[in-house]
Amino acid sequence: MYKNIIVPMALDHGIADKTIEIARTLLSEGGQITALHVYEAPQGSVGAYIDEGVVQNAFDRAKAKLDDRVASMPGVTAVIVKGHSGRTIIDTATSLKADCIVLGSHKPGLIDYLLGSTAARVVQHAPCAVHVARYPS
Repeated sequence: MYKNIIVPMALDHGIADKTIEIARTLLSEGGQITALHVYEAPQGSVGAYIDEGVVQNAFDRAKAKLDDRVASMPGVTAVIVKGHSGRTIIDTATSLKADCIVLGSHKPGLIDYLLGSTAARVVQHAPCAVHVARYPS
């Protein structure tokens, strides 16, 4: 059983409800669950053409959506962080001293074999236990 579990959440699909349920099963009495959304701002030359206010507005909308989803999940704290998904999940787990990360993963496609999936990066570099729930893509 774990006392501090992070559940990374993408806001565009329903896998998070299942991973939160898994986290609750693995949680020790008195433990905490953090729902983490990583907001990936436009990178490289694309970012140079997008107004900073537009990016902030998108971040604020993502935060509101995360807060809304977590509102119906008692005992779950919402955290949103800007960054690259794999690296930011690992960094957040380190800074929050998480002892487990529970994340969903789809069946790998060809691009995942070439570049690697977020779940694979987290499993390889996480400072704690990782529980990966496989779901069809």
